[in-house]
Amino acid sequence: MKISILSPWKQAADIREREEDYLKRLRRYASVTLEEIKGAKGEEKEAVRKEGEFLLAKFRRGSYIVALTESGKNYDSRQFSQWLEGMGINGRSDITFVIGGAAGLSRDLLEKADGRLSLSAMTFPHQMARLVLVEQIYRAFTLIKGEPYHK
Repeated sequence: MKISILSPWKQAADIREREEDYLKRLRRYASVTLEEIKGAKGEEKEAVRKEGEFLLAKFRRGSYIVALTESGKNYDSRQFSQWLEGMGINGRSDITFVIGGAAGLSRDLLEKADGRLSLSAMTFPHQMARLVLVEQIYRAFTLIKGEPYHK
């Protein structure tokens, strides 16, 4: 399976260290890339539009695009692992997860996404959302493989 994560801005060094640990573990199960796009500053509406353009330009043809948004589908860890496994079984082995900046994702990007995912009803800073997403993808693969990580 090929998994990509697109996110604006650079990750904070302390969070990045933990994220790298999960990415290293995850690469045993899938090809994983994490790409930080240029974040936009300025008036919120314009910044969201610009970040949306930057993110849309990174979409790969044929990749199943999942936008992380509070209005997305909410799974528990087992349900998420079943969803991920089902994507592979159904021929969707290239998945791109997209995380927005502080003001969220643009309407254009949300309309072009194939699916929407919510990590929680709570709001997280995009840096934390990224770490939680990477950890949950890793957890999903350990569940799929029947390995003991999930408790």
